[in-house]
Amino acid sequence: MNFILAHEVARKRAVSAVAQAPDGYVVTIKEPTRNSEQNALMWVWLEAFAEHLEWPVNGRMVHMTKEDWKAVLSSAFRKETARLAMGLDGGVVMLGASTSKMGRREFAEFIEFIQSVAADRGVTLDRETA
Repeated sequence: MNFILAHEVARKRAVSAVAQAPDGYVVTIKEPTRNSEQNALMWVWLEAFAEHLEWPVNGRMVHMTKEDWKAVLSSAFRKETARLAMGLDGGVVMLGASTSKMGRREFAEFIEFIQSVAADRGVTLDRETA
């Protein structure tokens, strides 16, 4: 059962549900995750990076996919604190750089970060969403 704490009635229903829940149940209160507008804007902007910038990959300058740019930018946003693991066949896998679990506030900061990086790198971002 999920409750969006948008008004007093919703809060009362949530309190009632908690009071009636059996022992051992878990209650989590968290900020909502990114919204669909933020998500769509991110993918439009990642496409701009994919189209306009080359980046060093395995020693060569290449155009990366928007998914690759998402990994690079989200890692940089988190101050590149993601961990690297060895892949099953000797490659490298980045761990912990997912944006899907970001709350709306943190995701909004990530969107601002993308704008800043785009400005620094000469990438023109379209404000329209898909």
